[in-house]
Amino acid sequence: MPPKPTLTERRAPWVVFTSAADPWLTSETATLVRRGGLVLRVDGRELRDAASVFRTFARELSFAGYFGHNWDALVDCLQDWHGPGHGNQDLAILIDHADGLCEADFLGVLVSVLAQAAWHSNLRLDADGNLDAWRPRVAQHFVLLLDRTAPAAFAEGAARGMDVAVALADGRLLAGLTPVDWPPGPAQA
Repeated sequence: MPPKPTLTERRAPWVVFTSAADPWLTSETATLVRRGGLVLRVDGRELRDAASVFRTFARELSFAGYFGHNWDALVDCLQDWHGPGHGNQDLAILIDHADGLCEADFLGVLVSVLAQAAWHSNLRLDADGNLDAWRPRVAQHFVLLLDRTAPAAFAEGAARGMDVAVALADGRLLAGLTPVDWPPGPAQA
């Protein structure tokens, strides 16, 4: 059984697909904000292709002018957060109205990129696998909110992402990274 998703702890799953009406989300976002974290929102209806993903994330998440508008740059900007809070606050990024992404040919890449960014932000491991002493660890998670599509419908597309592992639990689709290439880190071992 996969671990229950969280927005406040520094552990997987990094990406959650769930109903927009899920009471778990209300509870988790309230706890995150109460602890001084941030909740930012992106409109999933704007994410029609890779270029629109890059434009929307850059605009909504206040990426600086150096954002390269490609998948690697998205990982970099998300893991080294420079928006509100400047990387010192826990962060949940909610993608509202994400139903249309179910058929997107880039869904697997998007999930992989979000999970990689969260993994880096949450764990801050150096090249030797030890905690990086000079960069603060920040809880960062992504939630794709669905208005009418069951989370299970996203399983195949999400699992196409590089090193992405998915599981269904409590009506949610949970996505993380495969532990072989992306170890859980010292705090989770």
